[in-house]
Amino acid sequence: MTTTAKIHVPDETASTALAQTLAPHLRAGDIVMLDGALAAGKTFFTRALGLALGTDDPVTSPTYTIANIYDLPRGNLIHIDAYRLKNEREFHNLGLEDDMERAITVIEWGARLGDAFPEALSIRIDLANGETARSYTVTATDARWAPVLEALA
Repeated sequence: MTTTAKIHVPDETASTALAQTLAPHLRAGDIVMLDGALAAGKTFFTRALGLALGTDDPVTSPTYTIANIYDLPRGNLIHIDAYRLKNEREFHNLGLEDDMERAITVIEWGARLGDAFPEALSIRIDLANGETARSYTVTATDARWAPVLEALA
């Protein structure tokens, strides 16, 4: 069963608050897939999420490195940018799956990986009215995410 929550935020402060609300619900092995247009705020959201999870490292876009790994008090945050990957096979060739089982993983441009992670929490970020307003569409099929969607909504 697919569950969806639509969340509209007026500014970056509210986007940060959304990331802070999500952070305590995440645990090792969780995957968050982010999608949206260029400059929609995928890296901004990941940066806010990393800070909320407790990283002291500056979270930056892994566009050219494909993946960045950040230390957290309770494991790692793996931040992946799938924009330059052609398909799911190229992703699997990175060899990150074992690390992902022990980390919280955020994948920007997650839709490029098809159905590689059906249990993931999917978040689509769209530009809304106003320069900093955003619309978040949070979708999940795994029952594990039902209380998380309730908390976010």
